Amino acid sequence: MDAISGRAPADEMRMTRAEMEGRATEVAELLKTLSHPARLMLACTLAEGEYSVGELEEALGIHQPTLSQQLGVLREAGVVETRREAKQIFYRLTEAKAAQLIEALYGIFCAPEARS
Repeated sequence: MDAISGRAPADEMRMTRAEMEGRATEVAELLKTLSHPARLMLACTLAEGEYSVGELEEALGIHQPTLSQQLGVLREAGVVETRREAKQIFYRLTEAKAAQLIEALYGIFCAPEARS
């Protein structure tokens, strides 16, 4: 720790190769999960909050069989979780890193200032 700046020297802040490989694998898996357009649209929508399957179908225009398949992939990867209320199933993002990534992508590609 540097007494003047209060920060650790750069070499203390660097990741080891093993740490970097582990993180790279984690990020690659998340990006692979989000790489399908329908899954990316679902994650972007779920970043706003919890939605039922019917609400997602209506909002995104993705037909139910495709929607169920893609939600299953997101659920299997641990990106979303479900909650049942009577006959309805609700989905929400559970992966904080996915939510942060979606927010960054939204800012770059979807925010009003990015579209102009």
